[in-house]
This record gives sequence, structure tokens and C-alpha cells, in this order.
Amino acid sequence: MKLTIVGCSGSYPGPESAASCYLLEAEHDGRTWRVLLDLGNGALGQLHRYADPLTIDAVLLSHLHADHCLDLCGYYVMRKYHPTGPQPQIPVWGPAGTAERMARAYDLPLDPGMTEEFAFHDWAGEDAVEVGPFRIEPREVVHPVAAFSLKVTVGGRTLVYSGDTGPCPALDEHAVDADLLLAEASFRDADDNPPDLHMTGSDCGRTASKAGVGRLVLTHVPPWHDEADAEAEARTQWDGPLELARAGATYEI
Repeated sequence: MKLTIVGCSGSYPGPESAASCYLLEAEHDGRTWRVLLDLGNGALGQLHRYADPLTIDAVLLSHLHADHCLDLCGYYVMRKYHPTGPQPQIPVWGPAGTAERMARAYDLPLDPGMTEEFAFHDWAGEDAVEVGPFRIEPREVVHPVAAFSLKVTVGGRTLVYSGDTGPCPALDEHAVDADLLLAEASFRDADDNPPDLHMTGSDCGRTASKAGVGRLVLTHVPPWHDEADAEAEARTQWDGPLELARAGATYEI
């Protein structure tokens, strides 16, 4: 599968990138299948650079903070009012209450909300879901709201996306033997960080080492931090392939 970084800025869109959004593409049954991991604020506009947004097959939301889900509002407008006509309903996977959260975000009545454009499904209780060639396994991680890391497998190759989380055994276990770990590095070791919220670069490197991943890509660094600090911290715990996520970067997995 191919990973394209659509947006990787932490907490809000930054000067170089939209908030969290990652495009996965894979060939299957004679066509290209496309799913999005998160659709944070600012990401929908940037998505046009890499794919026609109307060709997305599913949206997979790690959690319901604005920097990971809010551009679903714009996507709802696009799919409902596009000049070629209303678009087919596509699935959106997320934590329980996603349909209601998104309806409130756009000030819609809860019924129908966005349910005519999107078929909403909950991660809770799901061992795995399949969209075309993609097998997606959610794992609940630690964050102030319900949040999930997502393991995506195609043809025996695996990407694990941390979503937003503090360091936790659930992520360590979920990432075991992943070909690529896309891990958030929002905090710095030198700061007085609250627990169970985000990871530092060192936490990401430690998770990659424990899990024995093939490659570590750091993402979700807030604009108020120097991303070089996250990279340097990760290097103290991880000596394998390491990169900082950049908008527009692509990876073949």
C-alpha cells in the first residue's frame, strides 16, 4: 500500500501542514482503493493535491478531537452538494457517538445529521473491519477521550498509526512487527507533561524498539515545538529508520 501524508501538524493546522490526515491507497479488483486515516481541520483542501476526494472509499477516525475529524464537515458538504449530484454513501468508522458529534459540529439536527452521506460505524467491539484490500484493526489507547490506534494490513504488509495517545502497553502490543509505525510526538521530555495525553519523541522511539518495527515516522508535532527535538529524542531510544512526517511525503509499505 501507499501512504501519503496529507496533514501532520499537531493540535491545529500549522504554517507547513494541515492537521492530521493520512491517505492510504492499494490496488484491488482492478482499481485503486483509498481510505483516509483521520480528516483534521485544513486537510480536505490539501487532499485535492493527492487524490480526487470523491474517490475515497472510507474514512477511519482515530478519535473525535477537531484536529483529527473536523474536516468531515466540509466533506459532508462536498458529497451532498457536488454539482455532479449527491455522492454514494461511504462508511465512516470512529468512536461511539461519531455521528452525533459530527452533526453537532455542523449544527445539523441529529436526525438525519450526516447519515445520508456517511454510514457511521463504531470501533468499540470490533476486532477488525475490511474495506476492499484493507484490513483495519482498532485498539483503544489512552487519551482524555475515547481514542484508538489503527493497524492497517494489505497483502501481509502493516502500518500502525498511533492516533493520539500517551505511552501505553496497548500501543506497544499493537505495533509489534509493523512495517511502519506512524507515531505522534506532541510532547518533549524536558517539559512537565500531563499523563495519558500524548507521547514524546523518546516515547515513540521506545515503542518502536519494543515492537520491533521496520520504520518509524514521527508525526503530530505541534507548531509551537521544533520538530528536530522530537527526532533527537527518538534517536535516544531507536536506531532504526526514522523520519519526520512532511506534508506530501509518500511511503510504499
